[in-house]
Amino acid sequence: MNDAATLGTANAAADHSRLLLPLSLLVLYVIWGSTYLGIRFALESWPPFLLVGVRLLIAGVLMFGFLYLRGVPLPTGLQWRNAAFTGVLLLGISNGMMSFSEQYVSSGITAVALASMPLFATLFGIWYGHRPNRRETLGLVVGFAGVIVLNLGRALSGSHIAALALLLGAAAWAFGSVWSKQQDMPAGPMNTAAQMLCGSAAQFVMGFGSGEHFPAHVTLRAGMAMAYLVVFGSLIGFSAFLYALKHARPALATSYAYVNPPVAVLLGVLLAGERIGPSSLVGMAIILLGVAAITMAHPRRS
Repeated sequence: MNDAATLGTANAAADHSRLLLPLSLLVLYVIWGSTYLGIRFALESWPPFLLVGVRLLIAGVLMFGFLYLRGVPLPTGLQWRNAAFTGVLLLGISNGMMSFSEQYVSSGITAVALASMPLFATLFGIWYGHRPNRRETLGLVVGFAGVIVLNLGRALSGSHIAALALLLGAAAWAFGSVWSKQQDMPAGPMNTAAQMLCGSAAQFVMGFGSGEHFPAHVTLRAGMAMAYLVVFGSLIGFSAFLYALKHARPALATSYAYVNPPVAVLLGVLLAGERIGPSSLVGMAIILLGVAAITMAHPRRS
């Protein structure tokens, strides 16, 4: 009887994972692709680091307060330390560099540059013994080739410091993602809340330390963009990412970085009046082929 109950619970958990993992990836592909344009609109009023700090603080307090009132156990001291380190890397350095760079380059170009993140994740994953299989390697190569084609014919008007910031942000996100999988992290949504609170603290240090100030006036579009980033980009999007990171191989969990550029470019065309050329359409098609190769890859048998 106990064996039957245990088997039933295991099957239910497997069915739950089969449903939530594709849903989480869909959220990452579409919603996180839209946040690049949201950041661009929010920067009309907010300075880059305080923008991220306020966004994370609001989302983190809302989620932490909700979980606390529901009686969810608080993280241990070790879990707080691990969440702080990961939150600073993922939400502090990475999101901060992304927001900083969008002062100088378009939202689409920012997404394209950050598409190098899965390559960093694969590199750091090898360090921890997670070597990609052949199909995943092929998908990574094809996806990166698509990013290059996507950018052909588009003038890079951004400064060198913006390019370096984007590479730093991609590497920080990749290392934090891989490192956290080896650590004792808070359970479930509490992990999201803890990382957002710690990441927000890092952003306030970076913001006030660089001389930023809260805006005296926030435009309607910038205010709506901030609300969208809090609810969809942080609360929903980051929760989906942590779920995918826990239940999928690194190459699949980070494959959203290849879908975000075409989503960001298309939204720029539809909502910001940006133009898109034939090379961009070809590049996006190649990117989707790379993602398909990654998602259909199977772990090697040990």
